[in-house]
Amino acid sequence: MEKQKNAVGRRKEAVTRVFLTRGEGKITINDKSYKEYFSLVYLQNQVELPLKTIEGLDKYDVKINAAGGGMKGQAEAAKLGIARALLEVNAEFRPALKAAGLLRRDPRAVERKKPGRKKARRSYQFSKR
Repeated sequence: MEKQKNAVGRRKEAVTRVFLTRGEGKITINDKSYKEYFSLVYLQNQVELPLKTIEGLDKYDVKINAAGGGMKGQAEAAKLGIARALLEVNAEFRPALKAAGLLRRDPRAVERKKPGRKKARRSYQFSKR
């Protein structure tokens, strides 16, 4: 693999740019260790998932720039970005990543607020008197 491969991951309002290089398994997000950045273990597992799927957790260094959204959105955006970058490295990873469902962008997002309503669907409380 020559120099670095990069990809973009998105989820909800979060966008991550992922830079993948051959290395010894360091994952940094916004210049912090991913374990420091995502304090919740299940979010750390989300970030590791594509690398675990291809058994490459200690073969690649990953640098991620994350912006927008919340912690969960950023973690899942990072997951998609890493999976896409791994595809650029080696197309043979595709069946394993696809079977794990890592190549599909989750299209769910927050529904917009409608006029005359409190939220997207919630009405104001009805008062008879």
